Amino acid sequence: MSFPDPAEPQDGQGKEDLTAQKDMVMRQILSPEARARLTNIKMVKPELSNLVEQYLIGMATQGKIRGQLSDAQLKQVLLSLQQPKRDFKINRR
Repeated sequence: MSFPDPAEPQDGQGKEDLTAQKDMVMRQILSPEARARLTNIKMVKPELSNLVEQYLIGMATQGKIRGQLSDAQLKQVLLSLQQPKRDFKINRR
């Protein structure tokens, strides 16, 4: 038997409110092109999108973001947050 977690909202309303607040903040700190890019990323890699959103919201609350981020600036944030890809070289003899 599992007990409900008090930290999680019991109904969908709390989750919808949180999503609406996050969307409102993203509209304030991202240009329309950057928001479109983030939406596309959310469809392919939702975990990366959530990481970027959390990072941007944190930066905005600390006052480190002045105005709106452009698409090029969002690309730089994405590059800095993504894990580097590993290259493998196989030598055949």
